Amino acid sequence: MKILAIANQKGGVGKTTTAVNLAASLAELGQRVLLADLDPQGNATMGSGIEKRTALPTVYQILLNQVSVREATLRSGPGHFDVIPANRELAGAEIDLVNLEQRDLRLKVALEQVTDDYDFVLMDCPPTLNLLTVNAFAAAQTVLIPMQCEYYALEGLTDLVATIKKVKQRLNPNIQIEGLLRVMFDPRSTLAQQVSDQIKRHFGDKVYDTVIPRNVRLAEAPSHGLPVLAYDRQCKGAKAYMELAEETLKRAGLTAREAA
Repeated sequence: MKILAIANQKGGVGKTTTAVNLAASLAELGQRVLLADLDPQGNATMGSGIEKRTALPTVYQILLNQVSVREATLRSGPGHFDVIPANRELAGAEIDLVNLEQRDLRLKVALEQVTDDYDFVLMDCPPTLNLLTVNAFAAAQTVLIPMQCEYYALEGLTDLVATIKKVKQRLNPNIQIEGLLRVMFDPRSTLAQQVSDQIKRHFGDKVYDTVIPRNVRLAEAPSHGLPVLAYDRQCKGAKAYMELAEETLKRAGLTAREAA
């Protein structure tokens, strides 16, 4: 089972879009996928076609050891993957967890119960480096970082890499950066090209070959509670996420045929 945290403490960089659409694309390639929504906004839950207001139990109850992962899991009909939902009650987790034993490792321990059930677990992290993100990093083998190629992106990236290093030292010695994913990319922008070149120079083969373009259909799909594959599988955004899924399998040493 490959466990990937999708993280960037900067908001609005396509974390949730990437989590939902990579989950759906991996499922399309025959993978058994679990998407864990760790953001109190619950956008990954909604984007998977699940009503967050009525979704109970959630990841909140898992973190408090009240339910198991299997008890909290729901099925995304349009995406063909499983979801651990989240909603606003997760915002209180920071306070509730602070005095509990092994508060950083709650998610890691919970996911160990479903090791044989899935090929991939994707975690949509909140846009802050809080206890929920630390739980994700403690459980993850690798971190996928979606980022826009703009001026402030590199500054935020430095902070995130520093946090991953701290987690590596204190909690999870095996965690690695899976890759940097350039999202909402506009090839006509000179600045975007310059930042993209800088990222490639600095991170080398850690940068995904796949680039996610700016795409209206990709932006519209969540409002319909659908991954883009189920909304418009012929659009540029859907094709880009399928490419990302294929590249993710290749990096993991798998093929779609093996997985089917």
